[in-house]
Amino acid sequence: MTDRQVDVARSEAFAGRMMDILNGAGLALMTSIGHQVGLFDAMASLPPSTSHQIAETAGLNERYVREWLGAMVTGGVVEYDPAAQSYALPPEHAAWLTRAAGTNNLALQAQMIPLLAQVEQPLLDCFRNGGGVPYSAFPRFQRLMAEDSATVHDAALVKTILPLVLGLPARLADGIEVADVGCGSGHAINLMARAFPMSRFTGYDFSEEGVQRGREEASRWGLVNAQFEARDVTDLGATECFDLITAFDSIHDQAQPARVLAGIEAALKPDGVFLMVDIGASSHVHENLEFPLAPLMYTTSCMHCMTVSLALGGAGLGAMWGEQTARTMLAEAGFGAVEVTRIEDDQFNAYYIASKG
Repeated sequence: MTDRQVDVARSEAFAGRMMDILNGAGLALMTSIGHQVGLFDAMASLPPSTSHQIAETAGLNERYVREWLGAMVTGGVVEYDPAAQSYALPPEHAAWLTRAAGTNNLALQAQMIPLLAQVEQPLLDCFRNGGGVPYSAFPRFQRLMAEDSATVHDAALVKTILPLVLGLPARLADGIEVADVGCGSGHAINLMARAFPMSRFTGYDFSEEGVQRGREEASRWGLVNAQFEARDVTDLGATECFDLITAFDSIHDQAQPARVLAGIEAALKPDGVFLMVDIGASSHVHENLEFPLAPLMYTTSCMHCMTVSLALGGAGLGAMWGEQTARTMLAEAGFGAVEVTRIEDDQFNAYYIASKG
């Protein structure tokens, strides 16, 4: 403690802020549950209803639904009519909480809170002794990311994101070689392969579970131009093979991101393009004060992205590595031209279009 006199008003205001944080944490958990069991979707389809009616529509236990509704009402998410004992989800709120909201569905993001909480105790040891928490400690992470990225890619990948690269849709229509690094469950690869049947697509990810889901989806869709390989992407084993390489929010998670970027540069043909999508933050914390959900992004970075990398003895870049660091690393990997752009409906990501020097 210093000898500076305490500003009582400031102290009390901060106490209020802390209570808001604790209430928000509880609501985040309840929001995650509401998303997963379909309560928001059910309520959006109903007029003002009792807890029994809501539970019946959602196929859930009424007692749990009633307690969940208590959190939602006192948290200002759901409206309650005590005379009718009915609950309603305002359409203005449903626009940010239901699957029908697509990329605006913030309830989907709330799932990150309980997922990260699972590693709180092992992370304490990392704070004291260094090291990291391994990827295997996050059994639900890839499925959550697959759900998240699918909402973006289904809405924007083919029509908005790929056209950011001048002339790319026409080249894809004619037929080129494409790779996706850190493809996860492979949904982006399959979307592109379905849209551009003349091109050939390869997805790389170290998770056998992830690439297997990609293969299964490709099989369901009848795709013959999509393939998947489980491998460590620090060594793609390719030289001047691809016309386009993509990486969707995957580079900052890598144990050796510099090696991955150098390998991508080497795997591109001389006129090839690297399309990298990653968190559109600054590398300087003071410039992220207005970044959407910045505290959540730093938390996710500390409790997943950074620690997973450090568990492998890696660089531990973290999700908030930022544009300045990204530009420097792309240049060091051999990319002589880098353009950074954004799309209208994505507040969180930057879109890097990189080519060889």
